[in-house]
Amino acid sequence: MPLSLTSANRNALISLQRSLILIMMAIILMPILAALCLLHVQMCAAANVSKLLELTQDSLTEQMLSGRMFFVYFGNQVSPTLELFLEQLELSAEALEDYGISVAKINCTKENIPIYCGTEKLMKKVYLFRGAEVLRSFHTDTVFDVNAIVSHVLFTVLFNEVRYVHTPAALLGIEKAAKGKMDIVFGHIQVLGLPEHRALMEAAFVYGAKLQFVLTTGGPVLKHMGVEDPASLQAGLWFLHCKGVSGPGEACPHTAMRSPLTTLSIHTFLQLMEAPLLTEAWVDPAEVKVGYSNLRVPLLFLFSQPQTAALDRDTAHTLAWRLRGQVGVVLVHRDSPDVRSPLKYNAAYRLSDGAAVKYVTFSNTEEVITLFTEPRIPAGEEMTAEEEEREEEEEDEDRWTTLDVLDDEVAESVYRDRDQILDLEPVIELTADIFSSALTQNDHLVVLFYVKWDAVSMAFLPSFVEVAEALEDLSDVALGSVDCGEWTDICGDQHITSFPTVMAYRHDDQAQLYRGMLGSESLHRFILLSRLGGPLRLSSSEEVRAFMEGGLEQAPYTLAPVALGVYSSGQDAGVPLFEAAARSLRGQILLGILVDTSAQNWARELSVDLPALLVRRGPEAQREVHPIQASSLDELIALIHNASLDPFPELTVENLPQYLELRRPLLLLFVAEEGPESSAALLEIRGLLQSGHLKGYLPCWINLRRTPAGRSVLESYLGATPPLPALVLSQLHSGGEVFHFPPQRPLQSARILQWLQNVESQGDEPAGVVPDERWGPAVPFYDFLSVMDQELPGYAAQRSARSKMAAAGGGRPEGKTDAKEEKRGERRREGEKDPDERQDSRKHPANTPSPHTHTEL
Repeated sequence: MPLSLTSANRNALISLQRSLILIMMAIILMPILAALCLLHVQMCAAANVSKLLELTQDSLTEQMLSGRMFFVYFGNQVSPTLELFLEQLELSAEALEDYGISVAKINCTKENIPIYCGTEKLMKKVYLFRGAEVLRSFHTDTVFDVNAIVSHVLFTVLFNEVRYVHTPAALLGIEKAAKGKMDIVFGHIQVLGLPEHRALMEAAFVYGAKLQFVLTTGGPVLKHMGVEDPASLQAGLWFLHCKGVSGPGEACPHTAMRSPLTTLSIHTFLQLMEAPLLTEAWVDPAEVKVGYSNLRVPLLFLFSQPQTAALDRDTAHTLAWRLRGQVGVVLVHRDSPDVRSPLKYNAAYRLSDGAAVKYVTFSNTEEVITLFTEPRIPAGEEMTAEEEEREEEEEDEDRWTTLDVLDDEVAESVYRDRDQILDLEPVIELTADIFSSALTQNDHLVVLFYVKWDAVSMAFLPSFVEVAEALEDLSDVALGSVDCGEWTDICGDQHITSFPTVMAYRHDDQAQLYRGMLGSESLHRFILLSRLGGPLRLSSSEEVRAFMEGGLEQAPYTLAPVALGVYSSGQDAGVPLFEAAARSLRGQILLGILVDTSAQNWARELSVDLPALLVRRGPEAQREVHPIQASSLDELIALIHNASLDPFPELTVENLPQYLELRRPLLLLFVAEEGPESSAALLEIRGLLQSGHLKGYLPCWINLRRTPAGRSVLESYLGATPPLPALVLSQLHSGGEVFHFPPQRPLQSARILQWLQNVESQGDEPAGVVPDERWGPAVPFYDFLSVMDQELPGYAAQRSARSKMAAAGGGRPEGKTDAKEEKRGERRREGEKDPDERQDSRKHPANTPSPHTHTEL
């Protein structure tokens, strides 16, 4: 009898069957799923494998023998800063792999590799190798992230493809060589190592074979390209169309890239530069296809009539040049039967591929330019009258704020400190009644002549008081002040013509003018040196040794440099000359003299011919011996002064003037810190100096950390801050030309010497020019003396005539005079006296007061 299933039993059986099927499928698919999971894990692991190589000494040797290019960091210990750098180095490995450059690191605690693994705990040098050759080394502060690493490495690799220029003359030279051959891509990067620098270098790697790339970081070239404010432009790109230019006197037209510098935008821009300038079509705008449609740039359609075809083509060509790189221009011929656009429109445009075509009517070409260059304000967002008025008020406020910034910084600081009460008790306030008695009662009197309305005087007064407080314990020194606004007779008798002026008075000598910096440290040193009087007379070798090493109580070593004149006899004719030179140099150099038997014994011990000058410039400096061969006082003063100067000085704000007085070309090395790279560069230059190859130059250096003002000097030389250390040759006193040692080359003595020889033979272009011009007021209406001259000629004149003002840069532009001056000139030539001059001569006597001069701080 057949078994009958109820509905419940049937459902249970179906569920059981389904469960069995699922179990069987799981058994069958399990190995497949496991294999897929394993494959996925392997792929993920492969994707996460770092491209950063970890080399040993043997694998480093293999890399060098392969001849490939690789970027290596040699490290010892890891600080938090270096840990961040290593993360960026690992990211750069994948980016540089696309350019065939490997990135590696070496652990110097495990691999002791000579030269590269140093003894310092934190190593901050990265090296770029081509085989066994080091192309360049970088400080980790320079290659601080992946963009900086890629950009600097590619910049070094593409040394021949990317030219680096500083001056318009250098760019014009490259243009001249490229005419008729290839186009130029000119880029400006304000700071190297940023994403814009990387984007430009990546473009140069791709397009460098057919385009000449040029890079600058300075401002003079930007002004040549038409940029009014170079400091406001962080990055920019121009395409110079030189390939189609053949005439020697014809300039290469250029097109500016107006979008931010990215790899994609530069690629799009360069593709547009290669596209046809003007496309012609015989179909409706909606059906026009151009070869660069993939670049997604707007298209402008201009309709041409048969009667004006030539004029329409010229107009389209002009607009295409002005909009090049932004908009593609198409000339549509209406005489084609396939063109059915409405006749009432003379143009159309399409913002992107696939967008709708909009028809318009333009009355002139400027309307076309405005449509694509000025930002379009969406409807409903126009400014109201109140908002426009508020914006104008803000612009006025910004303009006056700018003028305030341009005002004299010294006057601003005086105004800022106007509420501070200055204690003048340590300083004697001198008047006409007590001035003469103060001179006789004090062995050494230092007087400040000032006027209260002069900002520099008031800014210097606190420093003068500070020095007076520091010298209160010295009974033979007193400091006083004279307000020349009240006691004009004193200042006139002392021939004071500039403010502030400091004079040092002694009983037995003439008054001495202080010529140092207007600061407390420099003035304090001057007074202590002046207090010692003439040369200190020494009588034995022990006193000489103590004098040179700072052991004499009356001559502390803090007053270095020290110089000692040694003569075989006190009757030598050069002794009075040396004493006179010591009096002239009082306050600047500590001088001593040794004569007779003691001098002869000392000279015999050291095998020195007399007379001689013994000099030591500081506690760590070696003493030097110079023969005295001067026949006049001026020659002897120059000898002592030059011998006391460091032959390879570190320039500071305080010592810069005395080195500029030598009027020699400055071979100036700028360093950021005293690291291995900076120390090596200093040693190379010092070696050239000691070998006698730098005669005629003044080798010197500036540490930008200790002297931040040096950064402004470097930027004024080159227009921007180049990679450090940077070596420049500044010829301030012979044309003002500045030459920059190529930053891609290592600072080695042979290369430096070759570069100097190229400069001397005019084989190197200057990187900049320091203009020889006077500093005038920041804005015209601050030139109060000029205004007074115009009202009362000759009363406050620092310049004799308005024409001389113009020549000095403070008057009208060259070649421009007003009608009144021309009439005066005609009257003078004809011998007739000008009415205004006759009137002025009646008002004022002929012998006008002598003009006052002001100290420039």
